[in-house]
Amino acid sequence: MTRLLLAFAAAMTALGSGAATPEQARLLVNIMVDGLDADQLDLLRERFGQGGFRLLEQQGAILTADYGTSLDATAATATLFTGAAPSTSGIGGDIRFDRRTLRTSPTYADEGVLGNFATSGLSPKALRVSNITDEARIASGGTNVSYTIAPRPGMAIGMAGHGSGSAMWIDGNSSNWASSTAYPDIPVSVAARNRTQPLSSRLDTMSWSPSIAPADYVALPDHLTRYPFRYVFPRANTDRLEMFLTSPLVNREVTALAGDILTNQKLGQHPGVTDVLNVAYTLQPFAYGKSADKRVETQDAYIKLDRDLEQLFSSVDRQVGLNRSVIMLAATPPRSQRRRDDERYNMPYGEFSARKAASLLNLYLIALHGNGAYISHFTNGNLYLNHKLLEEMKLDVSQVRAEAAKLLAGMTGVDRVYTIDEIIAGHAGENAEALRRNTVGSTAGDLVVTVAPGFESIDDYNDTEETAVHTGMVQCTAAATAPVFILAPEVAAQTIGTPVDARAIAPTVARILRIRSPNGAATPALNLTKK
Repeated sequence: MTRLLLAFAAAMTALGSGAATPEQARLLVNIMVDGLDADQLDLLRERFGQGGFRLLEQQGAILTADYGTSLDATAATATLFTGAAPSTSGIGGDIRFDRRTLRTSPTYADEGVLGNFATSGLSPKALRVSNITDEARIASGGTNVSYTIAPRPGMAIGMAGHGSGSAMWIDGNSSNWASSTAYPDIPVSVAARNRTQPLSSRLDTMSWSPSIAPADYVALPDHLTRYPFRYVFPRANTDRLEMFLTSPLVNREVTALAGDILTNQKLGQHPGVTDVLNVAYTLQPFAYGKSADKRVETQDAYIKLDRDLEQLFSSVDRQVGLNRSVIMLAATPPRSQRRRDDERYNMPYGEFSARKAASLLNLYLIALHGNGAYISHFTNGNLYLNHKLLEEMKLDVSQVRAEAAKLLAGMTGVDRVYTIDEIIAGHAGENAEALRRNTVGSTAGDLVVTVAPGFESIDDYNDTEETAVHTGMVQCTAAATAPVFILAPEVAAQTIGTPVDARAIAPTVARILRIRSPNGAATPALNLTKK
């Protein structure tokens, strides 16, 4: 990987010596990493090679993106790629609730399209604005090519946008690399992979074990280095696909497919336009296995991803040249949940059941207003009142929301409760403006409930005591910030210490490419060019 560093350094030197303005970038590589933690990068720096994270750190601009409030991977990806908050983009999370059908569905679900190697149709219809992939497509007059590869559809569609010809993800039912008719181009090599080397048949032969000697992991107690871990994905395990999707082996699969597409689709070989390759990875904590302490697995996942990045950047350098490419790597903000610590440590713990909370609230509203089913749904912290019933009873919706919030706020395990009225008015808590812009009013609940740290939120509104799923994940508080790296010949190597608005990243990439910003981006671009 020394060649990568030397090639990029030569391009930087040429710019600094007064060379002509560089040509239009041939390739934009956007990388989203779900769960990337800057502290882990600092901890493991000496375990990384020269051509992955180190290349980004030594030659690129290092920033910290502030998302304002916690967002899941689907919402964070849409925010970063559009430069627009969820209230503008329309993407507030991976799942939405339909008041008409009283059912939840993926935010990108679209009955008007069909699945391609998938069991259901998804499209970018719910995304109200353009993103950076769209703008690169428009700037080329429709002559560039763009491909998106992600383990999950929410990130894939948020990166691909509306105008991309191709977006691929792993279907949760078939295990195929899938898409939908909203994205008509599935490369022949991908279709062939599904037929001749399906993931469902290869999972049986895969295993995840340490990349380095146990003693070489960093800052770990002795007992964690004695017994190397090993995870397999046998057909008899009904959770094996989800295990795979949260393991670093899925990153290897993504990297292999990205390399094939770079070569076979000739990305970066179209003069005068910027082709786009979007890639998503995961570093979310691995939730499987007997022990709650997954520090070894976490470190190993980072080391493996560093090698995947090195392989990807090497492919880009061979096919296009780093001096003709722009690379942006960004992370999603930390999740507000983590696995419960072992009971022997006596950490305070409790359970908050959506079903029980809704039942108590319904009884309370019956006592106030008479018989009726006042609750339509309660999921992911969003409680939806039965508006049809409230209209029939001629009750003021805002008043009922306030009554419900008062009761919920007093329940064990509840940290905070806000009504949608308070959120939209910008009066909800300490970070009111960020919560307002990160809430999609048309799909949010009447009340938004935050569970107290140390409590497990059980999403069991439609379940019984026996069928309720306990994930073992408890609520925690985390800053909604994440690292971003931008690598381009005209971008100076630098570290910006003050967090920047996550909505500024898309306009900044657009500025580097000398194209328009996405149409929902109101935050100014950052100036990262070499002086």
